[in-house]
Amino acid sequence: MTNAAPDAFSRDLPFSDADFRAIADLAQERFGLNLAESKKPLVYSRLSRRLKSRKVGSFSEYLVLLNRKDEEGERLELISALTTNVTSFFREQHHFDTLRDALVTELNAKAMMGQRVRIWSAGCSSGPEPYSIAMTVLDALPDAAGKDLRILATDIDPKIVKKAREGVYPNEEISGLQAAMRSRWTRACTDDPKRAVVSDTLKSLITFNELNLMSDWPFHGPFDAIFCRNVAIYFNQETQQRLWQRFYAMLNPGGLLFIGHSERVTGPALQHLEGIGITSYRKSRTPAHPPLQ
Repeated sequence: MTNAAPDAFSRDLPFSDADFRAIADLAQERFGLNLAESKKPLVYSRLSRRLKSRKVGSFSEYLVLLNRKDEEGERLELISALTTNVTSFFREQHHFDTLRDALVTELNAKAMMGQRVRIWSAGCSSGPEPYSIAMTVLDALPDAAGKDLRILATDIDPKIVKKAREGVYPNEEISGLQAAMRSRWTRACTDDPKRAVVSDTLKSLITFNELNLMSDWPFHGPFDAIFCRNVAIYFNQETQQRLWQRFYAMLNPGGLLFIGHSERVTGPALQHLEGIGITSYRKSRTPAHPPLQ
C-alpha cells in the first residue's frame, strides 16, 4: 500500500479523520474488522468507488446510508471492499496433508461406523478451499459421498458465496492442480473453453452459506476439522482470542483447527489446543471448556 499525499483526500471527496473513525467503528462493531489509522488511504481508495457507485456526494452522507436499517446489502459491500479475497486451490498444502492423514485413520473409522463427520471452511472465499477439502476427502475416502460426511463452507460476502457455489473458475486458477486432479475433478465449461467447472461429486459434499463470524452461529457442530485461514488477520487480538475460543467449543475432542500462515492461536483456547505442525492445532481429547468471553 502506498501512502497518499496529505491533501489527497480533499482533491475529490472530502474524507476527515472523523469520517474514517466512524467507518472503522462500524466495521469493528458489525464485522470485527480492525482498521488502524494507517489504513486511511486504503479505506478512501476502496470506498470512494462505492460512493460514486451509489451516487453519494460525501463520506458523511455515505455513513448515513450505511446506518440505515434497509442497507444491509451496502454494509456487506463495505466489508467486501475493505477485505481481500486471495485464495487458491491447495493453498498451504501441509494443512491438507494433515487432514488427509486424519481422514485415513480416525475419521475414516468414524465414517465406516456410520458416525457423522463434519468439516467447516470458515471464510471460504470463492471456493478453492472447500473444494480442495472435498478433493482430499474423496482421495482418502472414495465412498465418502455415501457416508455421513459433509463440508460446511461459509463466507460473509453473498457475491463470493454465489461464485463458490457455482464452482466456475478461469483456467489459470486451476492450473496449479496436478493434471490428474484437473482431469478427475474439473471439466471445461461448454460455453467458455477458457473457464472450468468443478464436478458435481465435489459439490455434493459441500453446503455453502453466508455467515458473519461475529454474529451468532446458527449451528452447534461439533466439527472434526475447522479451516479458518487468513481471516483473523483482519481482527484485533481481543476479537481473535474470542474467535479461537468459539472454534475450540465447536470442535470434537481431537478435532483439528487450521489457521493462516501469519496467524497464531493465543489466549485461553491455547490451553487446550496443541500445536501439531505449522499453523495446525488439535483439540485436547479430554478438554475442559475455557470460558467464552
